[in-house]
Amino acid sequence: MHNFEIAWVFYKMADILELKGADFFKIKAYRNAARIISRQEQSVEEMVQQKTFDKLSGIGKAISTKTKEIIETGTCKAYQELLQEVPEGVLEIRSLPGIGPKKARVLYQELKITSLEELEQAAKKRLVRKLPGMSAKTEFEILRNIEGLKDGRNKLLLGLARDLGSELVDYLADLPMVKRVEMSGSTRRWKEMVSDLDLIASSERASEVLDALASHPRITKVTQRDEDRIQAFSWWGIPVDLTVVPPKQFVTAWHRSTGSKKHYQQLMQYAQRKDLSLEHNNEFSSEEDIYSHLGLEYIPPELREGKGEIEAAQQSGLPRLVQLEDIKGDLHLHTTWSDASATLEEMVDAAKKKGYTYMAITDHSGSLKIANGLDKERLMIQIDKIKELNKKIKNFTILTGVECDILSDGTLDHPDELLEQLDVVIASVHTNFKQDMERMTKRIITAIENEHVDIIGHVSGRLLGRRGGYELDVKRVLEAAAKNNTVMEINSSPDRLDLSEENAKLAKEMGIKVAINTDAHDLKRLNEMQYGVAVARRAWLTPDDVVNTKDVEGLLQSLK
Repeated sequence: MHNFEIAWVFYKMADILELKGADFFKIKAYRNAARIISRQEQSVEEMVQQKTFDKLSGIGKAISTKTKEIIETGTCKAYQELLQEVPEGVLEIRSLPGIGPKKARVLYQELKITSLEELEQAAKKRLVRKLPGMSAKTEFEILRNIEGLKDGRNKLLLGLARDLGSELVDYLADLPMVKRVEMSGSTRRWKEMVSDLDLIASSERASEVLDALASHPRITKVTQRDEDRIQAFSWWGIPVDLTVVPPKQFVTAWHRSTGSKKHYQQLMQYAQRKDLSLEHNNEFSSEEDIYSHLGLEYIPPELREGKGEIEAAQQSGLPRLVQLEDIKGDLHLHTTWSDASATLEEMVDAAKKKGYTYMAITDHSGSLKIANGLDKERLMIQIDKIKELNKKIKNFTILTGVECDILSDGTLDHPDELLEQLDVVIASVHTNFKQDMERMTKRIITAIENEHVDIIGHVSGRLLGRRGGYELDVKRVLEAAAKNNTVMEINSSPDRLDLSEENAKLAKEMGIKVAINTDAHDLKRLNEMQYGVAVARRAWLTPDDVVNTKDVEGLLQSLK
């Protein structure tokens, strides 16, 4: 069982207890347990077997017992009992921006609202404004936020789909009757959110392969089965779609199932004009052969969206897309100095193991109290600590930095005389998300115009599937970034991916450089760089568009 699956149960338990108005310390214990579990690099299941899990700081006897129960059964009795007390839909309501546990509880108790659909109808009927602590503005925000979430309601974070996909691919690949198995569909194209997990396998014994998937412990329900295809749900709720084809048909089937539909349709039309065939062609040994057969450059999966990639491939005009191997350092990292779980030294060791030649330590600034942000005195001490470490480390540079809060009026949380001493200054919005578009836009532009700000972090503030971005005129923000030579961040966290691919592409068109960062708060999340790189690739970005593909000297020259 994945660590995030165990953590998810504890997060949900904390949410339900919060809705019930339970004891603060009990809620905190569950949230803390979830955070500890999700940040472990080693499998918690292995730690339980090795009897090392109980020794983790913050893991008490009650949490340990429940964790073992979750590993053995996929859930725990206490969680199931809580689910009976508060409908699942109330948790979805609680996740809306501006609807905390108290408001969700009032909506449930006073109006019996148990789903977003019921909440939307109540807001439209102007029933919400009559409740304690609510107003007409609350109703307006509820309707706006529900509308923003509708597109993602039935979609999944790419990170979850790829985690499950990797496990199922490894499982199926070990079967003796399977010649090859790969992820396909939007998961392979690295879309930020996906509707399901598509897999394709090659075998002469399709029925046995389908049986194997149906019996996997992650699969809870088979919804449809044919001779060569099975559709099912995983324990995590992710729909899985597996197709099995004879080995000779694998390449063409894999290419077709990768999509997108628009790309494949355009490719078929192009082939017809050339009097060439793609369907049922068993001569291809690779996808490169397919495009070569059509007289085209190879088109990477991330570009297969029917947005001009075929025309570019005709003219040998596709860019040399940035790759994970091009990244030389991570410029947005947190440590135990603020709200992360890894020490400065542990972060350095992990970055060196990834082959990086530099990294920037950018702990939160002082006003973000919830994140144990660094005031001026603590930041100065950290700067000195980093300078001392740099004297001891060979072939690696630790850059001093901060993730500085952009305050409500656009001023920064630290004075200029402190910021000018740092190698990397990231400016981000973390509070007061409800400002109107004009104020929020001016707020971020004011930060961009500060000569000491190098990078704007996660510019829209969105959390995929949970929270839409705040109201913002992104084009004006990018215009200001272009004018002031400010770098824009692609935040690689799978629940952010911010800049989005559309905004990253717009930034490129404006001549703006980007930094692909993980915003890691633990060692495990350093591995999320691949998701930010995928966003950059889908935006047609090259290594020249990304500042942290440069060596440290070139990087520092390119920053403001």
